[in-house]
Amino acid sequence: QMCIRDSAEIELPFGSRVEEVRKVARLVEEGGMRAIEKSGGREILSGVMTDIGRRGNNTAEVTFDLVTQGQRKITTREFSRLWREEVGEIPGLERLFFDFLIGPGGSSAINVELTHPDPETLELAATDLAAAIAEFKGTADINDGYAKGKPQIDFRMSPEGNAEGLDSLALGQQLRHAFYGIEALRLQRGQDEVKVMVRLPESERNSLYDLEGLLVRTPGGGNIPLSRAASISHGRAYTEINRVDGRRVISVTASVIPGQANENKIIADLKSGYMPELAGKYSGLKYSFEGRQREQRKTALNLFAGIALGLPAIFCLLAIIFRSYMLALLVLLSIPFGLVSAIIGHILMGYDLSIISVFGMIALCGIVVNGGVVYTVTANRYVSEGMEPFEAAYRAAIRRFRPIVLTAMTTFLGLAPMIFEQSVQARFLVPMAISLGYGILFSTVIILVLTPSLYAIYHDMKS
Repeated sequence: QMCIRDSAEIELPFGSRVEEVRKVARLVEEGGMRAIEKSGGREILSGVMTDIGRRGNNTAEVTFDLVTQGQRKITTREFSRLWREEVGEIPGLERLFFDFLIGPGGSSAINVELTHPDPETLELAATDLAAAIAEFKGTADINDGYAKGKPQIDFRMSPEGNAEGLDSLALGQQLRHAFYGIEALRLQRGQDEVKVMVRLPESERNSLYDLEGLLVRTPGGGNIPLSRAASISHGRAYTEINRVDGRRVISVTASVIPGQANENKIIADLKSGYMPELAGKYSGLKYSFEGRQREQRKTALNLFAGIALGLPAIFCLLAIIFRSYMLALLVLLSIPFGLVSAIIGHILMGYDLSIISVFGMIALCGIVVNGGVVYTVTANRYVSEGMEPFEAAYRAAIRRFRPIVLTAMTTFLGLAPMIFEQSVQARFLVPMAISLGYGILFSTVIILVLTPSLYAIYHDMKS
């Protein structure tokens, strides 16, 4: 059964207490309940689930399961936007990502993958890019791709420590044995085996002062304070390090609020404007658009490969039928006009072009050719009977006017229920129906006006 849900993914800084995570999850859930009350009440709510710690102790996910679209007035997309507005800004979060799902899936609309040999430069570039994306209207849930991580103490061997014969391995072992412990022996107690660990007393390992004053034993048998054997600095450990093909990467992600912005336009602006400037600012920085954009690129390449094979095949078949390369090319000229008609249909209906739209356009290429074939066959028959080419072009248009128009109208009317469908379950197919319906409808005019003109021009040139 299809599950329609809105979810909010929450991530706090690493090391946050579970109580803090629960508090933030409660705020997000309360915001969702306020959105529910404004959207029709609890009648549209099927269930609420809060999951804390599934992807880490600093993470949570709040999910609202909604009833089907037919039982509520607000769409899932509009509820996601309203929920985001009700929650507002929560300070101190690493990430807050809202998404609406119909079945499994869900990902950020914008996903830019950055790579650079220097981690600090990579973080600076990610911060700048996140700030630049935030300037676009309609962007939300912006994540710069890296977290501060948990605090840690870093040690670097000093010249004095090296002179005493110490190295990093020996120093690290002594620190571990002093504070974590070293196994001295194992005792058998009934069926259980008990480890006996030896380490400093608890009173001598509770503060940084104890750490700095720790005496480190040298290979020569002497002792020196840890503060003289190594330099001590405070930093943070990365919670995760992502690599692609051996290169360290950071992914900067963002969501796009539907109705306020178009993700493809934002990505196009980033590609043409800001990203080249960012790569120039940080020498050695490389970037790529991943996530949905990567899938779209793969799909587009496959589609173009299919078109590269399909159009020559159609041309060969038409050339065999007409025994003329020029007549075959004449029929194929109706395809670009059909594609323009499909784009006009998207403008009239207020839809943006998508991969689904391209699927419909590819199908349209084969359909608009049919009308041109029917017309050209009729015109050729008139010419073979002795009629003048200009007269044959005119007569063929009149002769085939009714079947060509009726075919276009019945096809459009058959697609009309899908074109004007408003349910969420069917909306992802609407762009394909628009490409087919409007493309066929407007291309009829091209076939009955442009094709006869090109046919007459062709015979004039031939004579």
